[in-house]
Amino acid sequence: MARSLLFYANMQKKIDIYEVGSSIKWFINCKFLIFVIPALILFFLLSASHAEIYKVIRVIDGDTLLLLNGEKVRLIGVDTPETKHPQQPVQYFGIEAYKFTKQMAEGKVVKLEYDWQRRDRYRRLLAYVYLMDGTFLNAEIIKQGYGFAYTRYPFKYMGEFRLYQREAREKKRGLWKKEINGA
Repeated sequence: MARSLLFYANMQKKIDIYEVGSSIKWFINCKFLIFVIPALILFFLLSASHAEIYKVIRVIDGDTLLLLNGEKVRLIGVDTPETKHPQQPVQYFGIEAYKFTKQMAEGKVVKLEYDWQRRDRYRRLLAYVYLMDGTFLNAEIIKQGYGFAYTRYPFKYMGEFRLYQREAREKKRGLWKKEINGA
C-alpha cells in the first residue's frame, strides 16, 4: 500500500510538472499568435504593395515631381494643365495647379506606390503619391479641381478618379469654376 501511495505521489508530481510546462508553452504560443503573426502579416502586406519612401525636392509642374535621388515621378491618373511644355503655352489654371502641388509635396517625404507600369516613355517613374499624413496626392489634385482624371491608360483607381472629377466639376472647384472651351 505504501509503495502504491509513493508511486501515486511521484506520478502526481510528474503530472504537475507537465501541466506547468504545458501552461508555459501555451502562454508562449498565445504570445506568438497575438504579436508575431500579425507583425509578419503587416510586413508582407506593406512589402507587397511595392511602396517606397522618398523626399520630394522640387515640383516640376502640377503632375510631375523631382525626388532627392534625381528620379522624376509622373503622377498616375492625373493630368494638370501644362506650364512647362516646350511646344505649348502655359495653359489655363496651370500655374494654380503647379502651386497647389508645390504646396502639398515640395520638401516633403512621400510614399510612392506603383501600378502595372513602372515607367513611361520618358523614363519617369509612374506612381501614386501619398503624403506621410496619408493624403493621396493624385486623388487630392483631382478632388480640388487642379487637374483632370487621365484615363487614356487603365489604372487601379480609374473609377474613383472619374468620380472625383465629376464631383469637382459639379461643385465648380478649381479649374471648373470657369467653363472650359464653352463646355
